[in-house]
Formats: sequence, C-alpha cells, structure tokens
Amino acid sequence: MTRIGRLAPSPTGAQHVGNARTYVVAWLHARSRGGSVRMRIEDIDSPRIKTGAAEQAAEDLRWLGLDWDGEPVTQTHRLPLYVAALDKLKQRELIYPCTCTRSDIAAAASAPHVGQEGPPYPGTCAHRTVADAERLAAEGKPFAWRFRVTVSPAFTDLYAGEQRIDLREHGGDFVVWKNSGTPAYQLAVVVDDAEMGVTEVVRGDDLIPSTPRQLLLYRALELTPPAFAHVPLVVGEDGRRLAKRHGDTRLAALRDAGVRPEALVGLLAWSCGWVNAPNAIAARDLLPQVRLAAIPPRPFVLTGALLRSIGYAPAT
Repeated sequence: MTRIGRLAPSPTGAQHVGNARTYVVAWLHARSRGGSVRMRIEDIDSPRIKTGAAEQAAEDLRWLGLDWDGEPVTQTHRLPLYVAALDKLKQRELIYPCTCTRSDIAAAASAPHVGQEGPPYPGTCAHRTVADAERLAAEGKPFAWRFRVTVSPAFTDLYAGEQRIDLREHGGDFVVWKNSGTPAYQLAVVVDDAEMGVTEVVRGDDLIPSTPRQLLLYRALELTPPAFAHVPLVVGEDGRRLAKRHGDTRLAALRDAGVRPEALVGLLAWSCGWVNAPNAIAARDLLPQVRLAAIPPRPFVLTGALLRSIGYAPAT
C-alpha cells in the first residue's frame, strides 16, 4: 500500500512552535515509511483568514526542512467537491436544516458546559427533513446543515490506542455546512483527505473528538478513512496550549532572530524521545529514529529556558 501523509496548515494566523512539532511528527512518520506527503491549505474559515498567512506557512515548513509532493491544494478552490458531498448526504436524509444559533444552544443546555466542544446540541431542529430547507429559504431564515448522530464509532489510534467517545455528550449532531454557505471543517477535511488519497493523519490530540464525527462522514459518503494518530500538544509553563500570553513563539520570529532550523528540530526531536539530548539536527537525519510510541504521553512544556537554549528569547 502506498502511504500518503499530509501537512494541512490553516492561514488563520502564524505557525508557532506547537504547530511545528506536529508537522515534524507527521512528515517524519510518512517519510520514514517510504510514503509521500501532500500539502493542503485549509482556508475555508474565510472571516479569520490572514492575508499572506498561507505563503508564510509554506515558508515556515520549508524552513523546518519539510517538503511535499505535488502542488499544494487550496480548499477554497474545491467548493464543487464539498457541494457534491453535501448533496449525497441530503439524498440519504442524513442531515437536516438547523436554524439554531449558538446562544439558542447555550440557553437550551441543561447545565453549564466548559470546554472547546460547548454544550451538546439538544436536537431542537432534528425533526426537520431535507425538504424543509426550501421553506426556510423562502421565509428568509438562515440555516446550517447538521449531521444526525446515531452511533459513536470507536477507533484505534496509532499513538493513543483504543478510543471511545460518546458523541451525544461531545457536541451531539454536528454542523457540516454553515449558514454562510461554506462547508464546515468536519466535511471539508473528510472530502479532502479522501480525494487526495491520504492514508494517515497525524495531528494534535485536541482533535480526538473530531475523529468519530469524521468516521461517520466517511461511512455516509462511502469513502475509506485514513489511519489516525493524535499526539500530545505543546503547552506553556502554565500548562495551557501555546498562545500570545506565552510570548512570541511564531516560527517567523525564531527565523528572524537567527535561530537555526536544525536547533528547533533537535529540540522537538528530543521532546518526542527520539534523541537523548536537544542537539541540532536536520529533519531528514531523524528518519531512522522515528517511533510514535517513543513520544511521551503528556503535553510538552515549552519553557523560556528551552527556547533560550536554541538561541531565542521570545518577546512578550
């Protein structure tokens, strides 16, 4: 079987050290097994897209020593593929038009909910059928399309092992098409990975709850899913995922400060347990050492001392 991995930066902001770790792991995992790597720019989140961020992401990846096969794919150029997938879901009555706003869902929640998933969707619009969309449109009522969740597929993660998540508690019926007329992340990424022939997806473990949703879509669209590996994130000294509060950890900032890419790659390789010390090393030189099982099962804490060790003092 031909192995195909992918790098999928989103140009909603600059790429930082946390992104770099996941990219390096994904690239090495595919390349170390003789696989190819595809590149995709995930730019369908148009209100948040930053001008020039896609070009910057590609430059950041090249600086790290990562490459890809073929021309990059851009999501905003692939709308017909997403429309075709949506139509297939409509034909099978697997989705329904939903007029609920976020405030409606929050108000209907039986208890306060903390976390990125938000409160589970209460099923307010689940009684509707696809045919109701025509009436809602005629009435001028904006609506999104939600996928009906009837089961929660378990899956075996290449890194984290067996995963069982009850989607009824983690979001419930989920949006596949926004009321703005654009595909949601869950639908777009499934269509893209299938069309690009991706066989393995390596990403951060914050996306584990997305995987059963995507597996439902693969099943509904009669597509073959890839294998998934979700690795721990990079966090600051406060234990929270990297953000501006931790100082400027953008790859562009490191590059402008004169940090050698091999120094950062060596630090990241050490954080993954592939080398015994955080010494400078090129990404390609790590190919013989790559093992997902060696990555510690906890977030990697990026300290100021570690950044200074590679010649960088982040601005705050």
